Amino acid sequence: MGDVLEVGEKKVDVDEDGFIQKWDDWDEDVANALAKTEDVNELTKEHWVVVNYLREYYTQYKIAPMIRLVLKETGKRLGQDKAVSNKYIYDLFPSGPAKGACKVAGLPKPTGCV
Repeated sequence: MGDVLEVGEKKVDVDEDGFIQKWDDWDEDVANALAKTEDVNELTKEHWVVVNYLREYYTQYKIAPMIRLVLKETGKRLGQDKAVSNKYIYDLFPSGPAKGACKVAGLPKPTGCV
């Protein structure tokens, strides 16, 4: 059985790990509320690049991308010349790409996560 995340007047069903249950419940306010549950007090431009990439990828393939692909693609979008390390994602989302970034992006809990 899940819980309910209250975002303003909106109530969003989440599972026991805090992942939203309905894709259409996600919006920027929900993302910000989910971020706070992952010790991310403010979503910066860099956070949004990762979140938007995850959502675009999931929309197309119905699965979360591998971390290597996230790093490669989001690094390119940020205009960085060299490869982005795993530390980059953990700096943005302390609980990691699966638990933190995917949760904030409104993706279902990845297989094997938490």
